Amino acid sequence: MSEGTMQRVPERDQPAKRLTRLLVGAAAVPVILVAAGCSSDSGSDDGKAEGASAKASASASPSPTVQAAAYGTLPEPCEVLSKKSLKELAPNAKSGKEGKSDDVSLRASCSWSSLDNNGVKGSQFRWLSVSLLRFESDVTRGAGDELAKEYYDKQVRDVQAAEGAKNVEAEPLAGTGDEATAVAYDLKKKEGAFKQQTVVARVENVVVTLDYNGAGLAGEKTPSGAELMKDAQKAAKEAVASVTKANGSGEEAGGSPSKPASTSSSAASKAPSRSASSSASKKS
Repeated sequence: MSEGTMQRVPERDQPAKRLTRLLVGAAAVPVILVAAGCSSDSGSDDGKAEGASAKASASASPSPTVQAAAYGTLPEPCEVLSKKSLKELAPNAKSGKEGKSDDVSLRASCSWSSLDNNGVKGSQFRWLSVSLLRFESDVTRGAGDELAKEYYDKQVRDVQAAEGAKNVEAEPLAGTGDEATAVAYDLKKKEGAFKQQTVVARVENVVVTLDYNGAGLAGEKTPSGAELMKDAQKAAKEAVASVTKANGSGEEAGGSPSKPASTSSSAASKAPSRSASSSASKKS
């Protein structure tokens, strides 16, 4: 073998060795990529686990609660007063007129109109109305009795500020629900001089408003405001008792609320925000 031939053999071997090293290096690349992919999946699983743990913790948190309302219904509005009481207050009323309501379990009212016609001697007019409003407990607005208290206070103020009212007098009334206020005033109309008596009472989560007015028409004498108020207060106590009776008896009817309960806001959205009774200027 010549010297020139021996020198060319190593030149052929070197490219072959370099190719071998490149192939070995390329084969190692997928292994590295697979390892990286496994590491990424592991992190994703940890994130899902943490999210599930957070949701479980949130679901375990206690829901907001509010004291359940003591009373869950209202009596029939035209039956809150006995026949005897109606005969005394509105002797010539044929029947009560029930007011319109989209939910009688929350809002109800009834009115009676009586005219004692004495011919040329004139007539005695009487108008009686009872309205009932019940408030449900709600986690966003508060307990039913608290909502009723707010409405009671507003109703008393509104009655005293009635349009055209003169000689307004107001005093607390004991023995009628949890709290009550009696308001009296004079009201002059084209038909005659009216004596208006209103009793606003609250028993637990229910507000009762009783309106009673009288007038002597066509020359008949004006009735005694004191006598009308006495009758109105008696009737208001009877109406409050009807609310208590409609919701049971004993401790349950006495106004002690049941244990705290979770109450949805959808139920309270039905709760009335204004009185069903008319203002004194519309009562004739």
